[in-house]
Amino acid sequence: MASIVGEYGGAMRVLAFLDGTLADPDAAHVRVDDLGLLRGDGIFETILVVDGKPRELEAHLDRLARSAAMMDLPRPDRSAWERTTRQVIDNWPDPSEIAIKLVYTRGIEGDPDSTPTAFALGMEIDDKVRRARADGIAAVTLERGIDAGLADRAPWLLLGAKSLSYAINMAAVREANRRGAADVIFTATDGSVLEGPTSSVVVARGRTLYTPPPALGILPGTTQGAVFRAAESAGWTTKVEPVDAAELRSADGVFLASSVRKLTRVHTLDGERLPDSTSLHAELARAYDALYE
Repeated sequence: MASIVGEYGGAMRVLAFLDGTLADPDAAHVRVDDLGLLRGDGIFETILVVDGKPRELEAHLDRLARSAAMMDLPRPDRSAWERTTRQVIDNWPDPSEIAIKLVYTRGIEGDPDSTPTAFALGMEIDDKVRRARADGIAAVTLERGIDAGLADRAPWLLLGAKSLSYAINMAAVREANRRGAADVIFTATDGSVLEGPTSSVVVARGRTLYTPPPALGILPGTTQGAVFRAAESAGWTTKVEPVDAAELRSADGVFLASSVRKLTRVHTLDGERLPDSTSLHAELARAYDALYE
C-alpha cells in the first residue's frame, strides 16, 4: 500500500506520478531547480472524490489542457492523467471522500531536454473544510486591480489560467483572516465581482443564479458549472453575466463554489450579516450532490 501517515499532522496521502510510479509522499521527489518550485511555472487542478468516484474529472482535465495552452506547456496526456487519478483512488484505504491535486510543471530550469514534472497527490479533507460546508463562512471584498477588458488586452498576464503562482491568492486569504473573515470575493476596478482566491462566486436572486463570465479574466469554475446544471434540473434559471459587488448585500444568497468545499454559503460580508440563505443553500447543495447519485 502506497499510502502512509505523514509525520506532520498525521495526514494520510497517496502520491502517484504520471508514469504510473507510486511513491512515498514524505520523501523528496521534486528537484530544487524545478520551475514549478522556482517560479511557479506550472498548472494544477484539485478534484473531489466521493465514494471512489472523481467529480467533474472531464471538466478538470479540459481546464488543465486550457491552462497548459495558455502557458505554452506541452499538451497534457489526458488518458495518462485519468489513469493516475484512478491509481490514487485505488490505493487509498477508504476513498469515501478525498481530494486529489494534479500538478504539472514546466520541468527543470536550464535543461532544454527537460520534460514536465507531473504527479497526482491524494489528500484527506480538512475538518475546516467540512465546517465551512456545514456552517458557512464570513468573507470580505478585496480589489484585484484588474479591469474587465484586461484579459483580452494582456493575455501574457494569464488571467483565467490555473497556474501554480498563487502567492497573491494566498496573501488575499491572509488579509481576510486579519479582518476576521475566512475568504475573499475579488472585485474589478469598476466594482464588479470577479471570483474568490480558490473559488467561483454564485449569487442567488429569487430563483435565478448568477455568476460572472470567464471573459472578465477569471477561472471557468468546474463546480460552478455543476451547480448550475443541478439548479437548472431543479427548475432554477441560471445566468452568466456581470455582477455588481454593491448588489451582494441585497441578494437572496451569496455562495462560493469550489471542488473540495462544494457550494459554501457566505453568511457575512465585510462584517455585515447577509440575508439568511440557509434554506437556499440546503436546496442547492442537495441538487448538486444528486448529480452524482
